[in-house]
Amino acid sequence: MIAFRSITLRSGRIASKFRSLSSLNVVSNDAGDVRVDRFVSQAAPSTPSNNEASFQRLPNDVNERNSIFFDEEKRNMAGVEASVRHDWSKEEIAKIYSLPFHALMYRAATVHRMYWDPSEVQQCTLLSIKTGGCTEDCSYCSQSSRYKTFVKPTPTMKVKEVLEAAKRAKEAGSTRFCMGAAWRELGNKKNAFNHILEMVRGVNGMGLEVCCTLGMLDANQAKQLKEAGLTAYNHNLDTSPEHYPKVITTRSYQDRLDTIANVRDAGISVCCGGILGLGEEETDRVGLLHVLATLPEHPESVPINALVAVEGTPLGDDEVSRVDAFDMVRMIATARIVMPRTMVRLSAGRLTFSDAEQYLMFQAGANSIFNGDKLLTTSNPEFDEDQALFNKLGLRGKPAHKGPLVAPAESEGQVEITKVQGVPYEEKQYA
Repeated sequence: MIAFRSITLRSGRIASKFRSLSSLNVVSNDAGDVRVDRFVSQAAPSTPSNNEASFQRLPNDVNERNSIFFDEEKRNMAGVEASVRHDWSKEEIAKIYSLPFHALMYRAATVHRMYWDPSEVQQCTLLSIKTGGCTEDCSYCSQSSRYKTFVKPTPTMKVKEVLEAAKRAKEAGSTRFCMGAAWRELGNKKNAFNHILEMVRGVNGMGLEVCCTLGMLDANQAKQLKEAGLTAYNHNLDTSPEHYPKVITTRSYQDRLDTIANVRDAGISVCCGGILGLGEEETDRVGLLHVLATLPEHPESVPINALVAVEGTPLGDDEVSRVDAFDMVRMIATARIVMPRTMVRLSAGRLTFSDAEQYLMFQAGANSIFNGDKLLTTSNPEFDEDQALFNKLGLRGKPAHKGPLVAPAESEGQVEITKVQGVPYEEKQYA
């Protein structure tokens, strides 16, 4: 079925890419605006099916996906306007973050439906391949050698052990396998790095997407990880630049941004987010989102973590670090609005939230989770619990190495899309 929807283009700038369109109906009004009819495909009536072939997907490669939308300026649906921007001001983000809760939820949920299929959620598994003994002084971390916590340092896991864990994760339904090592940076750890490259190749060979978080990377190390088949690299900013020195002193904010740049330049998807509950103010939460939303390319995924306070760390006092569901929802919703094409990951601390609270987070725009019984060293819901939650909420997992589903609202013609001409893809990078 074909439906025609009128979209408004900036005066004198007619979009050059109207795919599969044989003719255009151009109408000028007195104000000089140009209106162009284009078709929006609608799903033909069919019998419900779970067959993967019945779903339309975008490319999995984020750069290939971006190239499709390079001439897109904004989207509108149900009175809500959204666009991928890199020029957000802190004031604009603060205004969104501070909206009345009902208004924030409506706007975020509508943006989410304009760009994503809200029923599809990516499932990731995180394994600590080298635990404890880290020389950093991150105030929240149970793995720092500076604090006395329950964590006992262990050597790097064997390649075979890691691949066996990845196999179990795949069998349980996970499609992205993430490996974390507790150290400041790879540095000159040549032997350990060679083992990690072997792990990446092995996990990739299973048909899983592969992610690593190994501390700081230089450009050459990032390139080698890309060549080994790494899908994504996690390197969180944790909090705002202003609050950061109160949490960590052994690594600068710029160090983190440099690693993110090295990863991005190597062609690896960037996974970068933060942690709530570090003693920050709401202005710091806005500040973190401002940094992420004004990067040259938005991260492919943004994890939003609620601190799991660990006794023995400077931030181990539950009362000081407590984060409630409304804190998480506000952060997720604001991230969804300012970075509409970014996957927002509901990460650490999920075990403390009820099914109903997690539902609010999915409605606010979260479309990725970590599953498995542990996140590095802290507890996380079991695989079976997550499957039961998915069944209860009508969610399904995103397959590995396949792009996201086209938003049903878009394919059904509910979204008005405005496109512009004359902006080369290289000058308008989306994420």
